[in-house]
Amino acid sequence: METITPAGQLFQYLITGITVGSIYAMVAVGFNIIYNVTEIINFAQGEFVMLGGLIMVLLHVGMGLPLAAAFPATIILVTLVGMLVDRLAISPIRQPTVLSLIIATIAASILLKGAAMFIWGKDPYDLPAFSGRNPIIFLGAVIQPQYLWVIGFLILIVIVLTLFFEKTILGKAMSACADNPDAARLVGINVKQMILLSFALSAAIGAVAGIVVTPISLMEYDRGAMLAIKGFGAAVLGGLGSFPGAVIGGLILGAIESFGAGLISSGYKDAFALIVLLVVLFFRPSGILGDIEISRIKRF
Repeated sequence: METITPAGQLFQYLITGITVGSIYAMVAVGFNIIYNVTEIINFAQGEFVMLGGLIMVLLHVGMGLPLAAAFPATIILVTLVGMLVDRLAISPIRQPTVLSLIIATIAASILLKGAAMFIWGKDPYDLPAFSGRNPIIFLGAVIQPQYLWVIGFLILIVIVLTLFFEKTILGKAMSACADNPDAARLVGINVKQMILLSFALSAAIGAVAGIVVTPISLMEYDRGAMLAIKGFGAAVLGGLGSFPGAVIGGLILGAIESFGAGLISSGYKDAFALIVLLVVLFFRPSGILGDIEISRIKRF
């Protein structure tokens, strides 16, 4: 048996923190996609992650679909749920205000959580790891292969979203809605369709996060609320509305939790992250990469 060195322990904490932070970053990116188009905070974002994990368990484990078929099917189903949230909870509101829309997303979150409890019950569910559970020993750290899938999917999401917003007409239209919805309407952009697309994209990203994290930490009906809090914290830390900030904020939050739990006490890991978040916001209210004007919630 290999002797665990202090350097190996620190590297272990770093790898664990990057893995957990990657999940937070995916949730934060989902928050930012909707915020940039609608200027609201979608508190149902964590439920998209929860549904991604549970639906994947249902299709892959319960129904026996192969991973290659269950993965895209889960993303499609959760994307449809995200579109339904927009059509049933957001679009029907007349003369919407930021507060009324945020309350609508909270209501949607409660309904989705209740539906998940009714369908799957209160027990946690496991999902087989994509590449097995035989650990990789590297520089004194024990790395589960699933960790690499989590980090890899975060990198893939960042690349795809960057290309989408910079190279495609739809992406540029969504960016235009984020900058000035009234001007976007004047040039013929259907803002409601862009809002629907933003919910679809954020739900798809949430589904991916839920699928890749379930083999590591299991999934249950009430997991979404805590993931939403951590993801929102990562978005605020990095700068609300900033996609690079969301990734950086998520990784920082995950690293703080991991090192705090390993070096001090696992019972206070959530407190460590929140303390650092408060300190950063005290000196820079807009977040690490955020703009002070963008970070303010505006009225419609």
